Amino acid sequence: MTAFAALHRPGEPLLLPCAWDHASALAFAGQGFHAVGTTSLGVAAAAGLPDGASATRDETLRLALTLGSAPFLLSVDAEDGFSDDPDEVGEFARELAAVGAVGINLEDALGPAGRHAEKIAAVRAAAPGLFVNARTDTYWSGDGDPAETVRRLEAYREAGADGVFVPGLTDPARIASLAAHFDVPLNVLYSPAGPTLAHLADLGVRRVSLGSLLYRRALGAALETAAGIRAGRAPEGPTPTYDEVRTPG
Repeated sequence: MTAFAALHRPGEPLLLPCAWDHASALAFAGQGFHAVGTTSLGVAAAAGLPDGASATRDETLRLALTLGSAPFLLSVDAEDGFSDDPDEVGEFARELAAVGAVGINLEDALGPAGRHAEKIAAVRAAAPGLFVNARTDTYWSGDGDPAETVRRLEAYREAGADGVFVPGLTDPARIASLAAHFDVPLNVLYSPAGPTLAHLADLGVRRVSLGSLLYRRALGAALETAAGIRAGRAPEGPTPTYDEVRTPG
């Protein structure tokens, strides 16, 4: 078992903050997070590109190159692998592993489950040490059909996925059912309106991703600060110093 896989513990799920640049990743690591993910939305938005459109392959690889040698374990959100060709997805995974990434997140975008399974198998062959987190979007952008969710995740597990991810799922009973069904870690996306981290642990979840939440919260804080200063109010809340950001870690 790899060091990253070992962080997916029953009763103590891996809480994965997702960075969008070098400074945010090092800041999370500085707060004691041993593993950091990337957020595809943050990477895409910073580059002025659409998220979920396979448009940020180069930007994602560039960020992985920057972070792969940093003092934390790096898992990369690779959307759908940036290609419909499993061999190309496998090659991208090999490049990620070569620069130091230890995990990859692959989403099916509700495309053919068989094709997504082929991508997972290609990643397993090209980068055997990479932790493959297989995501289905049945709850994120579909109708949340439980049977279809299980069917897709079983196909991905059979193809070699190390973990399964169901963003948008917040119902405690369904979370517990999925966690018990699979012999690999269940990953859910944290929702402020959903179960707490402690509750998710009790339900059997072994990985909780923060996705784009932190990036969007950072933008919200920036907007609130600018509006407050314009209105004559001093900024509130923690603010890293110039030197802390200039020389992280």
